[in-house]
Amino acid sequence: MIPGKEYSDEEVKARYKRFYGKDKQPGDDQIPLLRQKWSNLSEYVKEIKQTFSRYYNKAHGRRGFFWSDRFKSVIVENGETLINCLAYIDLNPIRAGLVERPEDYRWNSLGYHVQTDNKDGFLSTDFGPVKCASLSHSELHRASLKEFNVKSEKERIRLYRKYVYETGAIQRSNQQQSKIIDEKIVAKEQKKNFEISRTDRFVYRTRYFTDSGVIGTKEFVSANYQRFKDVFMSKREKVPKAVAGLDGIYSFKRLTEI
Repeated sequence: MIPGKEYSDEEVKARYKRFYGKDKQPGDDQIPLLRQKWSNLSEYVKEIKQTFSRYYNKAHGRRGFFWSDRFKSVIVENGETLINCLAYIDLNPIRAGLVERPEDYRWNSLGYHVQTDNKDGFLSTDFGPVKCASLSHSELHRASLKEFNVKSEKERIRLYRKYVYETGAIQRSNQQQSKIIDEKIVAKEQKKNFEISRTDRFVYRTRYFTDSGVIGTKEFVSANYQRFKDVFMSKREKVPKAVAGLDGIYSFKRLTEI
């Protein structure tokens, strides 16, 4: 199947407007090129990076490259290899000393799962076939990997979280300067069997209360948006969004986007 073939011309035009603005319209001769370009991850990320670089350079009166390295994509085998790669990425904020727990960082997969309850099913928990791999550095890895072939997404997240925490508590000989997850934090999670309680989710979702411009009922949020809409950079009309897990509570516009 040709990449992008499943998207109609109308869908390509709609995405073009969302990406470049409502007043923009691609020519008919551009559509095949756009379809091919947007179905190529490397090309898509390249365009995002170049667009942001131009915007940032213009806004701050600078020139030259913004990103240190080019985008890289790697083919990864499902199963043990995939889980190890995911865990390595989710532990980057720990190694850098940015957070104490992986899910405290909003820009990794565990952070998205815990803070938003995987809103819109954005992330897949299908790790592929996982066998009893011989990971010599720890028996616990083999024990947890055997259990990943489960149908419940909630249970897969719990097992993956267990895997990340227990992996993140191991100090590698070649990473002596890197931070690891504190043993006390791991022990506390082990007592809870790495379950994420309703209270835990509520605490993590308090980011809505610290990063939102307006919070309350849908009517309250809408009314206050009309009062302060002139301070927002975007010209598009904004719609209140429901706060997951809190019935009748809506938030509007993260302050970081103003």
